[in-house]
Amino acid sequence: MTTRRDLFFGMGAAALGACAARPAIAQQTLPVIGILAHGTAAGFKQNEQWFRVGLAKGGIEVGRDVQIALAFTEGRADAIAPLAADLVARKVALIATTGDAPTQAAKKATQSIPIVFSVGSDPVAQGLVSSLNRPGGHLTGVTNLNVELGPKRIEVLHELLAKSATLALLVNPASSFTPFAVRDAKEAARRLGRELVIIEARTAAEIEAAFPALVAQRVGGLAISADAFFNNNSPRIATLALQHRLPAIYSNREFSGGGGLVSYGTDLKDLFRQQGLYAARVLRGEKPADLPVQQAARIEMIVNLKTAAVLGLTVPQHLLARADEVIE
Repeated sequence: MTTRRDLFFGMGAAALGACAARPAIAQQTLPVIGILAHGTAAGFKQNEQWFRVGLAKGGIEVGRDVQIALAFTEGRADAIAPLAADLVARKVALIATTGDAPTQAAKKATQSIPIVFSVGSDPVAQGLVSSLNRPGGHLTGVTNLNVELGPKRIEVLHELLAKSATLALLVNPASSFTPFAVRDAKEAARRLGRELVIIEARTAAEIEAAFPALVAQRVGGLAISADAFFNNNSPRIATLALQHRLPAIYSNREFSGGGGLVSYGTDLKDLFRQQGLYAARVLRGEKPADLPVQQAARIEMIVNLKTAAVLGLTVPQHLLARADEVIE
């Protein structure tokens, strides 16, 4: 039987960095950054490295200045709240969250521990902060355009596929921004004269089951809604799409690098580096209420021509010209 302690991943080592005047800190209990994410440790590994780079840019070194505690849900939505409560009980110095649901859970779990988030939705609309320029309270962080870019992914599929092809959108029903993603995708499909099928997955098993269902419905192309859970499963989603010969587009480069046809979204390196830098600034004494929410604005499109060849697709030259990277 899995307990919430079993779901708590690991601990790093060391102490907080605004400590040149505090030489005895190494002998004291070391402060901890708790990272709360909806996914798996393996899936988050690269993001954690970018987060550490941001910390270092802000003068905080893992292994010298701060401990890190990683808490992952392993894809279980019901694990988010208990993991947030665990971090609060451990009296961490700061909680860094990835995704809307972990951020909401952390906010409910504490009114005092600073929270630095990275989310793909509008944090004002989600009630996380009062405004982007003046967050107020104990939360701030970085947002990206990945949810807002959903209609653009539908448009890219439209340009790649025959006019008669039915499109599908894979969504996580556990995400609070899913209704907005569905609304915007339906509007984009309607504008382009495309039929759109909505399919849901909130667990790894449901992701596996989604692809035979899509084939049975004769779907011609798949867009995956930007979501932290799907981020952690993007290599598997890419593999399933290729196995079922289904052209698919998602938001991060790991998808196209892992065999997905196209990725179109925010550069995650930029997102997590900014989050790490903000975490360092808060640990050094700045207040989240005074730090404007940042926007990771660099968008990249990556096209995998190897996958296109397997699928028998010819990628239009104008799309290749727009691509930041082409995998051949």
